[in-house]
Amino acid sequence: MTLLSATGISKRYGGLMALSEVDFTVGAGEFVAVIGPNGAGKSTFLNVLTGLTPPSAGKVVLGGADITRSATHKRIRAGLGRTFQHGRLFSRLSVIENVMTGAAIRPERDAAYVRDHSRGILASMGLEEVADRPIGALSYGQRRMVELCRALACGPRVLMLDEPAAGLNSGEVELLMQRLTSLREKHELAVVLIEHNMGMVMRLAQRILVLNFGCKIAEGAPAAIQSDPAVLSAYLGEGYGNAGS
Repeated sequence: MTLLSATGISKRYGGLMALSEVDFTVGAGEFVAVIGPNGAGKSTFLNVLTGLTPPSAGKVVLGGADITRSATHKRIRAGLGRTFQHGRLFSRLSVIENVMTGAAIRPERDAAYVRDHSRGILASMGLEEVADRPIGALSYGQRRMVELCRALACGPRVLMLDEPAAGLNSGEVELLMQRLTSLREKHELAVVLIEHNMGMVMRLAQRILVLNFGCKIAEGAPAAIQSDPAVLSAYLGEGYGNAGS
């Protein structure tokens, strides 16, 4: 079942075409990665889907409802969560208070529920011991995990992650992959991942969308993408498959 779809998404900034007629779908419980070189339009695409950037043309539908012109907070309430390429946590708040800001976006939730729900999410991600610490006391890797917890606290049906592995060491990346796999399996959560770590992408993604200069140049299963001549030329490099990457 298609949960989120984008049809003919274009975005123009003056004379620059950042996105050109991009079509995209993600189904319930599906893990889809969006890859491409720097400047390909990946973050702009995520910004259009989540309402931070209005499209110049095209349509976005979530759960059968047209959300193309919906405000960001309405999209979150409808089940669209995201993290950002550069963490946007509140440095003056504790860990649990940061997560609570995500849970509190739904007005029907009372304060007791918000706190209990947030603490439960932290526990599920192995962060219960640091729940009451200030954000500044955490390692960079822990802060990235808190940002993920805050996005989960919104109760998303589709979770969008903008380079969550950036700046993480190999052990932290491995832990992140384990957590994301568990989340998708337990909650049938759809995940859209923008990431340059190709090892992570190839292990987690069921389907990959490739952008270059704002256009979709390929889409398919990881094995097909790794051998696609257009993708090798534009992004992965001609030696990618032979190197076993």
